[in-house]
Amino acid sequence: MLNDPNTTEQHFAICLCNKNYLASLEVRKIYQILPDQETAKHHQLRVIDESGEDYLYPDDYFAMILLPKKVTMMLQSAFSSDAHTKYN
Repeated sequence: MLNDPNTTEQHFAICLCNKNYLASLEVRKIYQILPDQETAKHHQLRVIDESGEDYLYPDDYFAMILLPKKVTMMLQSAFSSDAHTKYN
């Protein structure tokens, strides 16, 4: 479940809109979504954006996607190595 903070499952979404966030979001790009019950109540998602940090965005700017486990693991690895490269 997306809003369960105890889950180890990874969640991803495709950006559909970047209005007012042109530097932070790219349309048609896959982003990692962090579980956050409180923000979901306000129709927002906690997204790791282009800065490599997590920020809140309107949930209707994204379409959640379900990926095969192998693809999820590959994306997670890619996101982790991107963050490592960006900050080292």
